[in-house]
Amino acid sequence: MRQFIDVILARMSARLFASIAALAAALSLSLSTMAGGYADAPTAPPSPAASAVGASAAAPTAAPGAASGDAAAKHAKRTACLKDAKTKKLVGAEKTSFLKSCIAAPSQARAP
Repeated sequence: MRQFIDVILARMSARLFASIAALAAALSLSLSTMAGGYADAPTAPPSPAASAVGASAAAPTAAPGAASGDAAAKHAKRTACLKDAKTKKLVGAEKTSFLKSCIAAPSQARAP
């Protein structure tokens, strides 16, 4: 009887180990993919003057905040459109259609 229990425990622990190993591999892969995505994310493209051989340190470069300002404006507009859709209690296809048209529309100054 003791041998039977030992065999069962050995099989169970082997299966458990295989499951844990598979879970660890999947987690490692997903974390490395996420970390790789952040590491490879483009920042600002280098300016031609800065990449030229012999360029001086005082050469003008692109403003680093220009791209982030555009992203912030898009985010603010999307947030405002989502708020409007919620206020109008839109759901499903109506909400999707409203959001597409709202986000695509040129931004206008809102009254306070």
